[in-house]
Amino acid sequence: MGLPSTAVDHVGVAVPDLDAAIAFYTETLGGRLAHRETNEAQGVEEAMIAFGSAPGSTQVQLLAPLTPESTIARFIDRNGPGLQQLALRVEDVVAAAQAARDAGIRTLYDEPRRGTAGSAINFLHPKDAGGVLVELVQPAGLHD
Repeated sequence: MGLPSTAVDHVGVAVPDLDAAIAFYTETLGGRLAHRETNEAQGVEEAMIAFGSAPGSTQVQLLAPLTPESTIARFIDRNGPGLQQLALRVEDVVAAAQAARDAGIRTLYDEPRRGTAGSAINFLHPKDAGGVLVELVQPAGLHD
C-alpha cells in the first residue's frame, strides 16, 4: 500500500527575489497570486501562484530565503534557483508520515510543522525518495 496522498498539492520553486518571481509567474505565465506570507519558522517568504480556477488546483509555491543561513538560501547557493520540492496533499500528515516510516522512508521531522496558510507538513528525505524532496501537506481545516 502506498502513501495515502490525494493529489499533487504544489511544486516548490526556490527563488532569490520573490517579487520578481511573482511578476514572472503571474504576468508572463498567466498565474494569479493566491497567497503570500512570511514563515519565520521555515526561514522563507513565500507565495502561492494558482493556475486555473478550480478549488484545490495544483499551485506553484515560490520560496525566497529570509536569511543567508536558511535552507532555501543554502539550496540556491548549492543548486541555483529552481525546482526544490514536490508536495503531495494528504488528509492526515501524521498517518502519512508513519506510513512512509513503515515503508523504510525517513521523514525530516518527528512531528508535523506549520506550513503555508496554517497547513501541517512533513518531508520525506530525498535520499529515500529518488532524489526528490517530497513534502506531505495536510491543508488547514483538516487538522487542529
